[in-house]
Amino acid sequence: DPIREELVMSIMTYIGNLENILTETPEHARLVKMTRPVLTDDELRRIRNIPEFPAKTLSLCVAATPQSPWLKAALDNLVADALQAVKGGAKILILSDRESEAAATRHLRIPSLLAVVAVNKALTEAGVRSSVGIIVESGEVREVHHFAVLLGFGATAINPWLALETVSEIGRAGLPRSAVETTAPHTARPETAPYLATTNYVSAVCKGIMKIMSKMGISTLRSYRSARIFEAVGLGPNIMREFFGGVVSPVGGLELEDIESIISHRVTETQREEARKVIPPGGAYRTRKSGEEHLWAPQRLIDFRESVRHDDYARFKKYTDDIDQNSHVTLRSQLEFANVANVEKWPITNTNSQLETGNIGTGNNSTMATLVEPVDSIVKHFVGGAMSLGSLSPEAHETIALALNGLGTMSNSGEGGENPERFGTDKNSAIKQVASGRFGVTIEYLRSAKDLQIKLAQGAKPGEGGQLPAHKVNEFVARLRHAKPGTTLISPPPHHDIYSIEDLAQLIYDLKCANPEARVSVKLVSEAGVGTIAAGVAKAHADVVVISGFDGGTGAAPLTSMKHAGLPWEPGLAEAHQTLIKNNLRDRVKLQVDGQLRTGRDIVIAAMLGADEFAFGTSMLVSLGCVQCRNCNLNCCPVGIATQKAELRKKFAGKPEHLQAYFRFLAEEVREILASLGLHSLAEARGRADLLVAKEGSRFDFGDLLATKNTENTKEDT
Repeated sequence: DPIREELVMSIMTYIGNLENILTETPEHARLVKMTRPVLTDDELRRIRNIPEFPAKTLSLCVAATPQSPWLKAALDNLVADALQAVKGGAKILILSDRESEAAATRHLRIPSLLAVVAVNKALTEAGVRSSVGIIVESGEVREVHHFAVLLGFGATAINPWLALETVSEIGRAGLPRSAVETTAPHTARPETAPYLATTNYVSAVCKGIMKIMSKMGISTLRSYRSARIFEAVGLGPNIMREFFGGVVSPVGGLELEDIESIISHRVTETQREEARKVIPPGGAYRTRKSGEEHLWAPQRLIDFRESVRHDDYARFKKYTDDIDQNSHVTLRSQLEFANVANVEKWPITNTNSQLETGNIGTGNNSTMATLVEPVDSIVKHFVGGAMSLGSLSPEAHETIALALNGLGTMSNSGEGGENPERFGTDKNSAIKQVASGRFGVTIEYLRSAKDLQIKLAQGAKPGEGGQLPAHKVNEFVARLRHAKPGTTLISPPPHHDIYSIEDLAQLIYDLKCANPEARVSVKLVSEAGVGTIAAGVAKAHADVVVISGFDGGTGAAPLTSMKHAGLPWEPGLAEAHQTLIKNNLRDRVKLQVDGQLRTGRDIVIAAMLGADEFAFGTSMLVSLGCVQCRNCNLNCCPVGIATQKAELRKKFAGKPEHLQAYFRFLAEEVREILASLGLHSLAEARGRADLLVAKEGSRFDFGDLLATKNTENTKEDT
């Protein structure tokens, strides 16, 4: 924990040969010491002028009209210049993409990450890396993740010059006109707003770097640098082998020539002039007009909520068709079903002699062959995702339980305990979660469950524990969690009683002793190597393995974890399924998946990659009225879902029927897809990766992902 264990955290870094730690000479003291790896313009200027540590600036800019392939040649030239500079006595190499305003539109730039990797590799192979500092002066670097990646691949320090100019301008915009006119850029006095804005930005980045290090169990920057503890998605084998050795890319894709093509794409001068007028809206974390695409686009949100409120399957289909046909933000959006003419089974159509009417909600009917698994059966494969009582209001939490119990499936209590008055009633959560904090875990709690879930990690924020802010811990929540009101409640990142598969097996055994009738599930995060962990979990006698994708989670997930932590569930699920088959363990456990499942197509694809069960979180909340304001942690939810304030809880208008309609609509869409593929049930679809292919024109290589072998259905599945 970088906040509560600050004493063991350090982002201090040095430039210079660290010498032999077993000896003591004057050379040991000849180092450049930096208290942090984020440098301001003034600090970089001083580093450039240290007499005993000559600095050489190497430009990352390339002429605007080079002959292809120019990127590989530019990297080779950069490496040669770096080695020549070190031979000439340089102790600091500054990789800079900063050019004058006049030249800025006439140059292409080598990506700073490729530059750092290439130079770091060359210096290491030459045996001189430890005595040379690599400083990146780049306008590309903005977010904490950018800093973390550059440091993790070998950078010593980073000067985000464009980000600093931007925050300085933001600070200057808040000053009176007279103050702005008398304050020159980069010379702001300590009492001015630009200086304060820059200081806040640098401080925030440093805290973010420490947070990322701590999630990996690393306490010093010197241990983190060049550790390459990353996973890639969508990079091809050649670029991985040449530049990112030791890093895994479960889904292949772009090679160096593809990246060159993207960089070389030129915009017109008119577009350049327009871009100079205003910064694009971005929209990385919240939907913005003309910004980054989100699954929950405003119109989709409206269509979805209206469809489940008014039992309108046609409008639900409009919502799912929009996602399936127009969304490009998930890996599964780059997959499509194989031509059924090329498989052994033929589509099941409505022309069969035996037909049945599948009732969807209360007002819509759909005919489907009796050979296809019915809606009521498919729904039982859907379960609720873990959302605690405390993060959610009691009304929302109980409504979810009522809805799913009414469908014959299971809701998840989350890690916050549950009101004992709900045990044994229709408001009881059938899945009870046991997390590292053990909040609310009593023998009555365990005995009231059909499924006991051990949460080892969470896809939306792997490496972090759950945290309930103090302002959401009222008397009721504190009583359920056996805590004091007004106290921030934190589940530690690890379980302090689980450090091996044997420890996990002991906890599984204890839970089965507490409730012999309940299944025991273990929640894991999608990552490279999760298959091996899943096999260990199966050998520890768990009944269900949950693979959680990075894109799950609600608005309470920290921003630094929402985009660049964990992997999509697709590669993790496929790897777990394949590994269990290889170890003859697949029939011993069920695989459950969660992470922004939205449509029937998502469900069927997940089944073909190996899933038996499917968990839902955010979409359930939206069906109950969530408007995606993304402030779940602030206790100010305007629709009474993610708040403990009595006046806001009164605004909750969700009904169990709304959530039930959603699940029935989803099941009906699954039926239609199964029928079109000639499949009779979700169990029959499980592991049928041969029915999936990459979309035409997709740059992704899904060879490993779709290598799943089919597995014979067990008697229970049949």
